[in-house]
Amino acid sequence: MKKSRGRTGRKRRRKHSQSFMDGVNCSHKLEYIKLKKWLKDRGFEDSNLRPAQFWDTGRGLMATKALQVRDLIISLPEKCLLTTATVLSSCLGDYIMKWKPPVSPLMALCTFLIAEKHAGEKSLWKPYLDVLPKTYTCPVCLEHDVVSLLPEPLRKKAQEQRTTVHELYMSSKAFFSSLQPLFAENTGTIFNYSALEWAWCTINTRTIYMKHSQRECFSLEPDVYALAPYLDLLNHSPNVQVKAGFNEQTRRYEIWTNSQCKKSEEIFICYGPHDNQRLLLEYGFVAIDNPHSSVYVSSDTLLRYFPPLDKQRNAKLSILKDHDFLENLTFGWDGPSWRLLTALKLLSLGADEFACWRRTLLGEVISARNEQQTLSVTAKICHFLIEETQHVLLQISQLKRSKENLKKQLALVEALRLEDLKVLQKSAEILCKLNI
Repeated sequence: MKKSRGRTGRKRRRKHSQSFMDGVNCSHKLEYIKLKKWLKDRGFEDSNLRPAQFWDTGRGLMATKALQVRDLIISLPEKCLLTTATVLSSCLGDYIMKWKPPVSPLMALCTFLIAEKHAGEKSLWKPYLDVLPKTYTCPVCLEHDVVSLLPEPLRKKAQEQRTTVHELYMSSKAFFSSLQPLFAENTGTIFNYSALEWAWCTINTRTIYMKHSQRECFSLEPDVYALAPYLDLLNHSPNVQVKAGFNEQTRRYEIWTNSQCKKSEEIFICYGPHDNQRLLLEYGFVAIDNPHSSVYVSSDTLLRYFPPLDKQRNAKLSILKDHDFLENLTFGWDGPSWRLLTALKLLSLGADEFACWRRTLLGEVISARNEQQTLSVTAKICHFLIEETQHVLLQISQLKRSKENLKKQLALVEALRLEDLKVLQKSAEILCKLNI
């Protein structure tokens, strides 16, 4: 499974009472009754799971009985999945097949979601559309003031995400106009930017990986998406393992558990070994105490601690760039990464040691002075990032008081920064011991 896309998975702390650990059963709610009936008509019956509200993760699925390792959690028939085949068999199909240059599989799905949402009561997919989130917290949906509080490397990616969606919208306007015969209202008002943003986030955060054969009516981007009603209520935990994929024999999408789950507890799946910046970027949430947490060091931060007068500075930077050592430099729970230390070792080479740069990239020790300076600079960078994170946390707490409308978005960035702080403080402890 490339990644089982989805959303939530936030704070997970032990409460004294078991009732706090259990979710509040939501299967009596009208939208879930309608969804279950709709799924049953498509061949899906389920007795393992029920929708529930959990105090720490929000909406999710709870186990109706204890589940053991290698138990089948969910088995969703192909008829329940929303794929490009669904789109092509709808009234949009003819328009997509005729359109040149061909639209992407992603765009076809976005168009279908917007059209079905607009159809309201007439949509065959209404029971599913009714349980989809109305809003998302991916960076593309965040207010500018909130994005500015993200760590610099993530801020850059957030801007790229925003550009991607905006360009997708601009390049699809002519295609949307071609659909006018299908609608009484003007397509410009139906397929507006906020509708596309919602559809794009729905697909980006919720689709499961399912490979489809290449069709000529689509562009060459991979057709690997499927929306999976009900299954997409499963939340992420970095601490569980599952086996998932489309079973060609049964023609069902199946998820098997590799860990135990008690009755009435929330069932989790894992979207992949992602750090919190990736989880926030792709899914719009942060996992507390994520074992994969990483704090990224930008090249600007790296260079604050090296004198501009170093005659070999530009040559060193050029070497790091050529060997891909200016990206993915991180602090984690076990301290600075090997990549970060290697980049700093190369930047710390003395004029008489510069000829040894190849050995540095291979991880060899060049001199005691070089090792000592590397650790000293690493500790300084770590402390700088701690101070910067604390400063942003203070800004967030002030903004939360004055900007009521941004509270939810600010709380998300606050959760990310608090996790970063824990990782940096742990790294500072490790570096302190190494320096001694």
